[in-house]
Amino acid sequence: MRFLRLSGHFTKERTFEGGEVGSMRTYNENQTVMQQLVEGLLDAWNAHDTGRIESFYAAEYEGVDVGQAEPERGPQGISRSVDRYLRAFPDLSFVEEGLVVEGDRAVLVWTAHGTHGGKLMSIPPTWRKVSVRGVSVLTVENEKITRGLYVWDVAGLLRTIGLLPEL
Repeated sequence: MRFLRLSGHFTKERTFEGGEVGSMRTYNENQTVMQQLVEGLLDAWNAHDTGRIESFYAAEYEGVDVGQAEPERGPQGISRSVDRYLRAFPDLSFVEEGLVVEGDRAVLVWTAHGTHGGKLMSIPPTWRKVSVRGVSVLTVENEKITRGLYVWDVAGLLRTIGLLPEL
């Protein structure tokens, strides 16, 4: 951490590890890099570009998705997960509802839209339109996602496709 003198007062300037060995970024630079990473990831999801999505994840990536029984590991794990969701919702798209960045973490609030046109969680397609809200907590090191926690409204999805009663 460095101290900067601004208008006769001292303030802290926070720095973060950058993409290159030994490089440091200021707080504002880090915010920009993290925002661009998340926007790029959403663009790749919305383009259904599994290879590009995979490129955002580190080899040591580990993720937990409340809709899956096992953790995802490595870019191949995320690729399997992406394929599973895209088969279940062939027209899947995401809309960013909010983004909070602090240090090496990004918290993305999103809404997913799609048509349940394929098997998901052993549930055959219903062809119903769905909108599901969720939150992704991403840890980033060297501009790659190393950890992910994906919490989304599974009950809302099940209610929309007719497997749970309305509240």
